[in-house]
Amino acid sequence: MEQLDFFSIPSPCIGVCQSNSRGYCKGCFRSREERFHWQHLSNEQKRNVIRLCRQRYLRVMRAKRQQATVGVYDESREPIQPDLFGGLE
Repeated sequence: MEQLDFFSIPSPCIGVCQSNSRGYCKGCFRSREERFHWQHLSNEQKRNVIRLCRQRYLRVMRAKRQQATVGVYDESREPIQPDLFGGLE
């Protein structure tokens, strides 16, 4: 059963708008495609993007904590996230 959506899901953008070495925004952790296509996504897709952003955020924070104990954090060592949209253009 699908949940009724009474309100649109706002963009998770926090105005940082800089990409890391993997191409994810350092502020909201969305990929370039996720940022560009946000307005065309269904609410279910938006919720999924937000879920992925949270996972990316937690992965980065975990890596920073680990690197803090042994040395300098290197974001190029982050695992590659699969493309959510399969190359939407």
